[in-house]
Amino acid sequence: MESSAVLKGQPIYRRARAVGINPNYWYPVLWSHELKPGQPAAVHIWQTAMVVYRGQTGSVHAMADACPHKGVELHRGEVHGNNLVCPYHGWEFDSSGTCVQIPYYPDDQKLPCVKAISYPAQEAYGIVWVFPGDATLATTTPLPEVPQHGQPGWFMVRIPAHFQAHFSICNENTMDVFHGFLHKELQGWYDPKLLQLKRSDEDVTAQYQVSYEGFLSKLLGLGAQGSDTTTRTVSIHYRYPHYATSLESVSSLYLMRLPVGPTETKSFSLLFLKLPLPQWLLSGPISRLLEKVILHSVFLKFLHQDVEMIESEQRNYSIDPQRKYTEVNPAILALQRTIVGQYERFLETSQMSSPKASKESSTPPSQEASNGMLV
Repeated sequence: MESSAVLKGQPIYRRARAVGINPNYWYPVLWSHELKPGQPAAVHIWQTAMVVYRGQTGSVHAMADACPHKGVELHRGEVHGNNLVCPYHGWEFDSSGTCVQIPYYPDDQKLPCVKAISYPAQEAYGIVWVFPGDATLATTTPLPEVPQHGQPGWFMVRIPAHFQAHFSICNENTMDVFHGFLHKELQGWYDPKLLQLKRSDEDVTAQYQVSYEGFLSKLLGLGAQGSDTTTRTVSIHYRYPHYATSLESVSSLYLMRLPVGPTETKSFSLLFLKLPLPQWLLSGPISRLLEKVILHSVFLKFLHQDVEMIESEQRNYSIDPQRKYTEVNPAILALQRTIVGQYERFLETSQMSSPKASKESSTPPSQEASNGMLV
């Protein structure tokens, strides 16, 4: 990724496409059900290879996916109790990364003082989370709040997604309610209007007025007759690096973003619905079947259209990063500034930043077009 000094000489959209992540947040890496006991899994957070595994007590752990002995990928190894064993020479590491056993060492021989890099890890909302930054900040950095999780009256749909695109492009798609035109054949939303916009160093909140009719209106119980047109307010809250979106009291979407690399992103979304269905359908074993039906018959159709547009945008940007673009939605400009600001703040506070880089990063950014709604 580009240095802070280089980035500040570029338009905001180009800077957003060039940044890395601020690692001092919790990032999702797997659905909990994907991490089987005794089966280490390879994951990546912004080009950093990691291994996550579940110990015999059920707790989750994360390390760099490289043995400190010979550099072999640890996700190919074995889980012994709560420890991870390298597949090459059998070196065993506890959950902190400390080498606790070398099988061919005599019992009276002192083990070498060596550690695998470890990362804080935890589970919440049916998702495995890893903190890739300064480990001392992990305990004071909260996970996203998902108040509907586990609460009666809400039906949850898990929505996985995988994009061959930079995370900023994916995030802009979520903030951009004006792209409802793309979903017109699916009877999505239409006639959007931006009502309110607020921005800070950590978050962007936008409120849109949108109209619904047809099938989606009926599914969500928005109109009295289902086919009636209804107008509602959608609130989108981006709190770096994740999203919380709500459609009044009808539905809420929590989108957890995983930046894998410069042109690869994943997301772990939890959609909560107030469905006009009897309770026996919304709980128990049959609810998982209903979740799959709703996911595949409705929401994956919207997602597939979004993926196509997001990856198309990335392909053209990769071909010509200097191409000029014109953004007219002030919510997108606000989002880009927050994403860029988070990365620059990380660079400025990182111990890896040299005095020269810190001096250059204090240079005021170039003046860019602004919108009166941006605060």
